[in-house]
Amino acid sequence: MALSIYEASIPVFIRAFGNLEAILDKAVAQSAADGIDPQSLVDARLAADMLPLAGQIQRASDTAKGAGARLSGLDNPSFADTETSFAELKARIQRTVEFLKAIPPEALDGSESGTISMRNGAVQLDGKAFLLRHALPNFFFHVTTAYDILRHKGIAVGKADYLGKID
Repeated sequence: MALSIYEASIPVFIRAFGNLEAILDKAVAQSAADGIDPQSLVDARLAADMLPLAGQIQRASDTAKGAGARLSGLDNPSFADTETSFAELKARIQRTVEFLKAIPPEALDGSESGTISMRNGAVQLDGKAFLLRHALPNFFFHVTTAYDILRHKGIAVGKADYLGKID
């Protein structure tokens, strides 16, 4: 049986968010143990023209829920970008995962050949190209950058944390 568009998207997003939550937990624990101001981590960025940690997590959330909504035809829930703490960032991840889990697999049936419009219709892709060439790379860019920010700030996380437990 062929890999479905659902299998290539929703479980992938959910798994990565679980790994990201575990990384955030490590950052909270280490910042408390080492006397690091957690706000300095939430506001940290790799370069002046890049989003801070909070923005990276917000964009990962937007990308995942937007992809799920576009591919399923459901309304994309709107989340204000107001998170300023680890607890709020984790709550946003949890709201995103709840939305993704509520998408029935059959809602994505046939979406690989449907048309996805982006940038106010200026870009049109079929669902497969949208997922593989835009949504997944964009999502993982932001998840990886969030990981990189924390690693750069001295949080003891590694590749195994990013990849998570292999089931």
